[in-house]
Amino acid sequence: MAVDFEQYFTRSGKRGVLGGGESVVEVSTPRGDFHVWTKRTGNNPDVALLLLHGGPGATHEYFIAADSYLPAAGVEYYYYDQLGSGNSDAPDDPSLWSIERFVDEVEQVRIALGLGPENLFVLGHSWGGVLAIEYALRHQDQLKGLIISNMMSDGAAYNRYAEEVLMPQMDQGALAEIKAMEARGDTDDPRYEALLLEHHYVHHVLRLPYEQWPAPVQRALAKINKDIYVPMQGPSELGLSGVLLEWDRTPDLHEIQVPTLVIGAQYDTMDPQFMRHMASLLPSGEYLHCPEGSHMAMYDDQETYFEGLISFLRRHA
Repeated sequence: MAVDFEQYFTRSGKRGVLGGGESVVEVSTPRGDFHVWTKRTGNNPDVALLLLHGGPGATHEYFIAADSYLPAAGVEYYYYDQLGSGNSDAPDDPSLWSIERFVDEVEQVRIALGLGPENLFVLGHSWGGVLAIEYALRHQDQLKGLIISNMMSDGAAYNRYAEEVLMPQMDQGALAEIKAMEARGDTDDPRYEALLLEHHYVHHVLRLPYEQWPAPVQRALAKINKDIYVPMQGPSELGLSGVLLEWDRTPDLHEIQVPTLVIGAQYDTMDPQFMRHMASLLPSGEYLHCPEGSHMAMYDDQETYFEGLISFLRRHA
C-alpha cells in the first residue's frame, strides 16, 4: 500500500523529505498530482546514478544488490519506485500507463532531486531500459551518461529471440502446456507460474534455484502491479504482446550522443548479440557482457556487472 505522503511536504516545493535518505516527489500528470518514492545513498557531485526498475510495475527492491558495491566506489545513487509501483502512489487509471507519461515522470523526478548534466547517469534495467532510451532521446541534454541494462531496443526482435532460441531449448511438453494456458487466459493459475519457474525463470531470469533467490528479488517480482504490467508487457512471460510489442528505437540509437553502456548477459531473456549490436550503433556506445549472467545479471554475475558499471561511471565522471 502506498504511503500517505502529504504530511512530508512543505509549502515550497515538489519534494518532501522522509529521513534516512528517503524522499517523495510530487509528479503532475494529466489525471492530477501524485507522489513517487525515492531514496538517496551517498554524496558525489560528479556521479549521481538514478536507477529505473523493470516490470513495468515492479519495484526498486531488486536493485538493493547495489548496496554491496556502489557506496565503496563513492557513487551517489537513487532508488526510485515509478508511479504505480512499490512505495509510490498507485492510481487506478489505465490512461497513465504510457511510455510518454513515464518519461515525463522521470524528468520531473530529475528536477526535484536537483540532478543534471554535471552529474546525472541514468541506469534502466529491463522495462527501465526502454524508459532510459526514451528519456535519453528526449532529454539527453540533462545526462552525463546512460546505462541500458538487459534490454533490447526492439520489441519484435525480442519476441523472435524468444521463439527461435529460448523456446526450442525448453521442455516441449511444458512449453505446450504454458502456451495452452496463455491461450485460455489462465495466466493467473499457480500452475502457470510453477511451470515458468521450473522451465524458464531459473534458466534465464535468475540462474539460481528459486529457494536461493535473494529476498529483494522475490519481493520486487511478487509486488508487480499487473494493472500496468499486462497492458504494456502483455500477460505472457515468454514474449511481448502489449504496448511494447510495437516499440522499436533501434533506428534512433544513433541520436543518443552521451556515453552509453549497454549491459547484456549470456543466458538473458534478451539476445546478447543484439545488445552488443546496439552498442555499436550508439556514437559513444560500449558493451559489457556478463558471461555467467541472465536477466538479473546483477545477481548471477554480480562482480562482472558492478565492476563494469563502476568502471564506466569512473571513466566518464
